[in-house]
Amino acid sequence: MKNYFKLITCVILMTLIIGCQSNKKKAESKLEVQPVKKVNPNIVVIYLDDLGYGDLSAYGATELITPNIDALASGGMRFTNAYASSATCTPSRYALLTGMYPWRNKNAKILPGTAPLLISTEQQTLPKMLKKEGYQTAIVGKWHLGLGTGIVNWNERVSPGPNEVGFDESYILAATQDRVPTVYIENGNVVGLDKNDPIEVDYKNNFEGEPTAITNPEMVKMKWHHGHNNSIVNGIPRIGYMKGGDGAKWSDIDMADNFLKRAQAYVKDHENKPFFLYYAMQQPHVPRTPHPRFVGKSGLGPRGDVILEADWCIGEFMKTLEAEGILENTLVVFSSDNGPVLNDGYFDDAVEKIGKHKPSGKLRGGKYSLFEAGTRMPFITYWKGEIQPGVSNALVCQMDLLASVAKLVGIEETSTDSKELLDVLLGKSNDGRTDLVLEATSRTALRSGEWLMIPPYKGKAIEEKVQIELGNSLDFKLFNLKEDIGQQNNLAKSNPEKLKEMIEKFETLRGKNYNNIEKLELK
Repeated sequence: MKNYFKLITCVILMTLIIGCQSNKKKAESKLEVQPVKKVNPNIVVIYLDDLGYGDLSAYGATELITPNIDALASGGMRFTNAYASSATCTPSRYALLTGMYPWRNKNAKILPGTAPLLISTEQQTLPKMLKKEGYQTAIVGKWHLGLGTGIVNWNERVSPGPNEVGFDESYILAATQDRVPTVYIENGNVVGLDKNDPIEVDYKNNFEGEPTAITNPEMVKMKWHHGHNNSIVNGIPRIGYMKGGDGAKWSDIDMADNFLKRAQAYVKDHENKPFFLYYAMQQPHVPRTPHPRFVGKSGLGPRGDVILEADWCIGEFMKTLEAEGILENTLVVFSSDNGPVLNDGYFDDAVEKIGKHKPSGKLRGGKYSLFEAGTRMPFITYWKGEIQPGVSNALVCQMDLLASVAKLVGIEETSTDSKELLDVLLGKSNDGRTDLVLEATSRTALRSGEWLMIPPYKGKAIEEKVQIELGNSLDFKLFNLKEDIGQQNNLAKSNPEKLKEMIEKFETLRGKNYNNIEKLELK
């Protein structure tokens, strides 16, 4: 009898074990077929203004130490062959947001503060694309892509603008810090505007009785060098004329703090939903007005001071991402819109106090130039836990963000000039672009492989006001950038076969009417 009960007990136990194993397998089977919902990362683009390739210690600067940007570089992927599309601000910003070459749009030039919106409301944009994928989108900082459709009434909601091309929220400068109107605009409305003190703006004629740097030099606290001698705001003469809106005018020295607080608040308000934030900082564009906390900190004058100020702001912003617990789910892209310039309109000791610092690093040229320093930019991608630290020499352009981000969120974008280089940006591949057409003040050149070809252009070789080589001459220029990063050895005559190859490729990409002089015969 005892053996019988033992047998029954064993049978029951075996049944239970087999049943449990069967249920476990069924559960595992169900788990295997359950689709895992993908959580798209937050995307932040931090964009500086006139920052040079050699302005960061991560890129070789020894006289300026930028620890917070360096932390992005050491913790992410630092690119050595990355480009803005253009050597000036408006075209580069246009390319960044639309994924299109700016030379395809004849109006994509440095815009006055009264210019109409440059981006068509029907056009594809990075924020518009992400918005369709469930992202909340915002811009904080410099816009400089035009507003409205013609004559702007600044005392009513200004439209179309950032909100009409894909941004849910916008808090911007209309143009630049040195241009009127000198007010912040939030979602199309001037911040702090008193309707009893309406704003008027004109870029051709002054308003009767309004002081300028010419008529009232005693009011000027920052002396102008060239071009910046119109309306005076906070003791700084600007480009363009403005009347009224006194209560809405910004405080220049508080601008960096103001934009930082806005960017931090945006992150805190949208931490529970994927967001795209375009944090377009104003440094180190003129007028350089560091907060008193940073005055004299660099030893290089206001230009160095505002670079250190920007570095601090970026550090504080990254702390916010970490404090909100979203650093591991945020792709951060850092770059600048074009190359450096010292004296860009004001006497601010940028030239006198430069010392051993080289804003362009080993590159030739600067802002406005077809030489490398005009468009080759610091470019860093950072995503904690996803991007392994490293250095990439892949050829990439800021314009490629649109197609690459499209791939990241699971869609395909082929209607633009943007190239899908997601694996390159994430440090998983070094296969970048093969060709890139670069632009500087409507002149274009070709980067192909390790080579750069600059066609003949009329015009002065050096812009005396800013002391920058522009790349103009009546001869073709051909450089092997791998062997000659400083572009000192023109190989156009000694390597006619390569020159011919580059010209043919350029004509295919750009079109035969690519310069402003008659086509020259190759000799």
